[in-house]
Amino acid sequence: MNFTATFRATKRVPILQVLKAAVATIAAWLVAGWLIPGPLPVFAAIAALLVVQPSVNQSFGKAIERSIGVILGVVIATGISLGLGQSSWIILAAIMIAMLVAWALKMTPGTSNQVAISAMLVLALGSASPEYAVDRVIETLIGAAIGIVVNALIVPPVAVAPARGEVALLGGELAASVDRLADALEQRRSPGAVDALMIEARLLRPMRDAADSAIAAGEESLTLNPRRSAHRSELVQLRELLERLSPIVTQVIGMTRAFADHYDDALHDEPTVRAIAEQLRRVAHDVRLLVRVAEPEPEPMTSEVPALTSALVVAPPRSGHWILVGSLMEDLRRIRGELVGD
Repeated sequence: MNFTATFRATKRVPILQVLKAAVATIAAWLVAGWLIPGPLPVFAAIAALLVVQPSVNQSFGKAIERSIGVILGVVIATGISLGLGQSSWIILAAIMIAMLVAWALKMTPGTSNQVAISAMLVLALGSASPEYAVDRVIETLIGAAIGIVVNALIVPPVAVAPARGEVALLGGELAASVDRLADALEQRRSPGAVDALMIEARLLRPMRDAADSAIAAGEESLTLNPRRSAHRSELVQLRELLERLSPIVTQVIGMTRAFADHYDDALHDEPTVRAIAEQLRRVAHDVRLLVRVAEPEPEPMTSEVPALTSALVVAPPRSGHWILVGSLMEDLRRIRGELVGD
């Protein structure tokens, strides 16, 4: 077990996110302290700190979670204090009761913890009177509102660049996999090389899933985001591109699987197989052409015209490779349909 992995992330949180959390916390402390004189505005500061999230939509959800947890925790603490008084064992009992109430209401782990923490803080920091309870609820709402406003107004995060990068990586690797399969069809391969080809093709699936997750995160980052209008069309374009690439990923993996299952050393001598290899190189060219929209600085290409302009028509193979040839032809037909929009 890597000990540092339990408390360290693989990459740092953006410094802007840290600064926004600090600004929100300070603003909540000052505003709540000015509007609600009395105890230190700890509830407002904690609410603002927790509400500043990687996206405005997440901030809104965290604000709801925090507010509901505080309201329920304050009500529980106030009721227990009015009925049983205040002592150390009462605080422990309030924590247990708050956790059980949250469990009975099927609350999320974050909200459940918030209920218990709020009940504990109310009893530990001040007099659990109705007035005190109302002030802490209002204080929490102020902090949550300030957290949302700060996150929405100070460069609200937009996760479009990671989505674009993942789609570009998928397209590049997909084209490379097609080229590798074309080379394998034309040249003799060792059993180890055939297995390596299959392993590399299978890696396309996790890359496709990563691209899908990145686009979903980008779409989530635009929800309730004031900057969404400037980026929505780009994410729509990336989603449409991924939907066109996903079936091609499936077809390429299937073609590689068929090649590995039916490979023999005489395969590259089959004229039809060589013709299919040429068509696969055209597929790789068209895939690279298709994903150029996802590349911030696309590399120049030798041709901007799609190469897979017509379906391949061949005579029956002259050898016993007709099963493999038929499988590759059908997958090639489906790929062409995705590339040309049929």
